[in-house]
Amino acid sequence: MKSKLNKTALSFLFTTSIFIGISAQTETVIENTRAIEFPDIPGYVTLKCDLHMHTVLSDGNVWPNIRVQEAVKDGLDVISITDHIEYQPHFKDIPHPDRNRSYELALKAAKGTDLLVIPGTEITRSMPPGHFNAIFVKDVNKLNQKDVMEVFREAKRQGAFVFWNHPHWTAQKPDGVASLTEMHHQLLEEGLFAGIEVYNDNTYSKEAVEMAQKYNLTMLGNSDVHGLVDWSYRVPEGGHRPVTLVFAKEKSAKAMQKAMEKRHTAVWFKNTLVGDQEFLAPLVEESLEVTRKGKGPVPTLLIHNHSDADFLLENLSDYTLHNFAPVFTLNAHETTTVMVKTLESLESFELKFRVLNAFTAPDKHPEINLKVQ
Repeated sequence: MKSKLNKTALSFLFTTSIFIGISAQTETVIENTRAIEFPDIPGYVTLKCDLHMHTVLSDGNVWPNIRVQEAVKDGLDVISITDHIEYQPHFKDIPHPDRNRSYELALKAAKGTDLLVIPGTEITRSMPPGHFNAIFVKDVNKLNQKDVMEVFREAKRQGAFVFWNHPHWTAQKPDGVASLTEMHHQLLEEGLFAGIEVYNDNTYSKEAVEMAQKYNLTMLGNSDVHGLVDWSYRVPEGGHRPVTLVFAKEKSAKAMQKAMEKRHTAVWFKNTLVGDQEFLAPLVEESLEVTRKGKGPVPTLLIHNHSDADFLLENLSDYTLHNFAPVFTLNAHETTTVMVKTLESLESFELKFRVLNAFTAPDKHPEINLKVQ
């Protein structure tokens, strides 16, 4: 047995040495981490948020403290547990007449962490109007009433931020196309909702993006998770939950709500970003750190991507690339060597790219500029 253990140890050391040797010769440095990472942008703090999730206190499968633990592992800044008001399938086993209970339990579980937990709930009705989330509510119990319009008006009285959940959900929209009904127009006219999910769980709606832009609605993307995040999004295999990125002046509930009311958000899902050029361009630019190696007509650049997103870039610059075609990828948390054919030795120059896995409209991509000194 001793001989076998020694052989195993030697084999491990030999294999590790080979791996380290090979890694040292590549152009890429990899940092592995589970926490979702995106940089702050000039003038704003980037908050990573999941504002739609469920627990056993409605139709979810986990206790509220699990939602907190998952969020901490994922490096989130803010969560809201939005258990259904009207749909309570576990009520016989877990009776809880106080609809604020899941928030209270999550808030207690988050004590001692950096996670911000904000109160929320889901208004659960047939179409129209469908399902809506109300976050920053004061008392969910007061929203538990029959008249749906009065529910929205009570949410407004409480100063809540209300957004339309999965408007493209095939259970309520069989064609998968988000569209407004007469009731939705009435809700908009009364200022009773201000946001819309363009991404929910594992589905995306370009019509919801168009609706957000047309009616000045805040774009959100959330997990709507009922089971375990790891199972739903295959996190151990490298997947990630969808998140809403909120660009706020500081990390606080007040600053976050103000940012959401001003539409200062973006959505990240399946390695795709959706939002306005105003925020997506600086987010990508702040994610990338450029180091120049040498001058001459073909300078070498080391571009490190500090974010969790792989960026698919299309070169729009006046210069071509020596080691890439016009479209290439900067992988998350890796340093990529890029050789630029400037044709002459320049003290400084600028590169321009279109980010193909980011969208400012259903068929439009943000453009970024990287200055090279």
